[in-house]
Amino acid sequence: MFSLIFTIPTQCKRFISIMLYNVLSLLICCLFFRTVFVSLVLWDSQTVHVFAPSQSLLDSPHFCRNLYSLGVSEDQFEKYCFSLLHTEIWLSCVYSPRLSKLPGWVSKDGTIALEKELKECAGRVFVDSLPEFCLPERELLDLSTIDVILISNYHCMMALPYITEHPGFTGTVYATEPTLQIGRLLMEELVNFMERVPKAQSATCWKNKEIQRLLPGPLKEAVDVWTWKRCYSLQEVNSALSKVQLVGYSQKVELFGAVQVTPLSSGYSLGSSNWIIQSHYEKVAYVSGSSLLTTHPQPMDQSSLKNSDVLILTGLTQIPTANPDGMLGEFCSNLAMTIRAGGNVLIPCYPSGVIYDLLECLYQFIDSANLGSTPFYFISPVANSSLEFSQIFAEWLCQNKQSKVYLPEPPFPHAELIQTNKLKHYPSIHGDFSAEFRQPCVVFTGHPSLRFGDAVHFVELWGKSSLNTIIFTEPDFSYLDALAPYQPLAMKCVYCPIDTRLNFHQVPKLLKEVQPLHVVCPEQYTQPPPTQVHRSDLMLELQLPPMPYRRCSVLGLPFRRRYERIQLLPELAKSLVPSEIKPGISVATVSAVLQSKDNKHVLQPAPKPAPAPPSKKRKRVVEESPEVRAPKPLLSGAVPLEPSLATLHKHGITEVKVEDTPDGHILHLQAEDTLIQLEEDGTHIVCDSNESLRITLRDLVLRFLQKL
Repeated sequence: MFSLIFTIPTQCKRFISIMLYNVLSLLICCLFFRTVFVSLVLWDSQTVHVFAPSQSLLDSPHFCRNLYSLGVSEDQFEKYCFSLLHTEIWLSCVYSPRLSKLPGWVSKDGTIALEKELKECAGRVFVDSLPEFCLPERELLDLSTIDVILISNYHCMMALPYITEHPGFTGTVYATEPTLQIGRLLMEELVNFMERVPKAQSATCWKNKEIQRLLPGPLKEAVDVWTWKRCYSLQEVNSALSKVQLVGYSQKVELFGAVQVTPLSSGYSLGSSNWIIQSHYEKVAYVSGSSLLTTHPQPMDQSSLKNSDVLILTGLTQIPTANPDGMLGEFCSNLAMTIRAGGNVLIPCYPSGVIYDLLECLYQFIDSANLGSTPFYFISPVANSSLEFSQIFAEWLCQNKQSKVYLPEPPFPHAELIQTNKLKHYPSIHGDFSAEFRQPCVVFTGHPSLRFGDAVHFVELWGKSSLNTIIFTEPDFSYLDALAPYQPLAMKCVYCPIDTRLNFHQVPKLLKEVQPLHVVCPEQYTQPPPTQVHRSDLMLELQLPPMPYRRCSVLGLPFRRRYERIQLLPELAKSLVPSEIKPGISVATVSAVLQSKDNKHVLQPAPKPAPAPPSKKRKRVVEESPEVRAPKPLLSGAVPLEPSLATLHKHGITEVKVEDTPDGHILHLQAEDTLIQLEEDGTHIVCDSNESLRITLRDLVLRFLQKL
């Protein structure tokens, strides 16, 4: 029970903002695109900390090779990038007579012999076992304390089962519908690839610390190898995705009454999102994996990012010097040259994303390049589902493709390629594909790491002929590492990485448009690569210096909350009697009960105590509602000096000495031996022995003040 004084507009009585120093504690864990697993912690409504965990927690669940999406050239790619799947370590898990005959590795001095676990090929050493994956570092963050996971796009979902199926996890996962459905396809494809080629052998001896430090690179540089695990099962995938709640663009989701989270289109892929995390007085924008280019997804929503207190920026392009349009041109020209020469083209790719744009580009290119008779094959366990999903998520597409749905026409032209039998899709290379396969042809298949999937068979099939070409379009892997186990290789290799995400030139223009107060980004974005210090175009140069963070750092964001919002119930608002103290400003007193629940604060009318029934028997004392007392009148205004002296003179007090002070004035009534202190926020009467005089002076002062 308490009394408050409100300053309110005369027309508004229901919702009032007041100063309230309550304690708000919220933990939001955001699993975002390929780069960051961020914890935003609001302690005591004063400070927000950004916690950036270490390597494998930051790594993409989608075998990405970028910890902070560094913009570096290919020769620097290895130094800065990490991978959930260390491609450079593992040998292909698909059986091959050639790979099975590779010699085992023995140290030069002969003291270490791991012929059954390690194989040598073209001067490099690989682990001959089913691939294992780095997991989110559970030691850094107690998964049982995670309340919310926000997913920005389907590429970041691949590690979700490792998190949600942890015994302590009880949180909620939010994602858009395309993110959920296409993420499911990617995980199902991965599980299918792994189950096709089970290996009884498990390589563990090389993980011994004493042995690992003696191994050649990059085996000896691998960290936390004992924490790596094999792929999850389809049952775990279904269990993890059952915990996902669907949200739409611009849909506000309230979390525990403390903040609202809102997904916004990031323009990168179907259903990809940036996130707004907002309270009544603070706004945080998380921008990750975004694109300003015109492709098949909805364009990036920039307007909703405006006026953010803090903008956390990550997930920039990995290949800033490679223009996506230029890469598409090279892709088409190399494909056409190979087909005209009688060769075949292999494109290791994911079953969703860039492949839609590649097929659309080829649709426009086929006739002009005289490729109308060339068969195109899309081979994946989820190929059919991926092509169908791309056609039914019309509301998540750009406006041009949305308009085609109402004609009606399919949004993507690959529907026409399928109808004319120019594009055929199969779940695997077995069955119908074996009967219908003809060459020369173009094959889209996975996995782009070339460690599992049907792409491995085609590398073995076509690798000995220089007429054939393999074109890498996914930027997640080093093509040199991907091809290392297959050397020597005669087929041509073309590297055309297509990454539509923001580059270092686009970011300053975006920030100038949205104008955040503060920008938070990885430290690597604020400096050029160490071996290319002259490349200032490979770093962020902003007018407002960003706040950089590094691995395992805790960064305090500049939030200083001063107010909390309280709702006033209508019945209580009706009882208020505002008094105007200035034009347009009124104040009123209220006695009420403050109820706080789920970080929402409500002022309710104070309960009236029930009258005690008359009884002669003595009853046991019971707990009663707090007694409501009428509030004392509050005073407003100022006591002017000259009118005060005139009033005292009228009442016979003439000997008054005035002393100026920093806070006001002191009136010394010499004959009465009394002091009156006139200050900006109060008036004090010091009169030790004459109570009647004190009351008289009090009444004189009250004439200048307004009672509320």
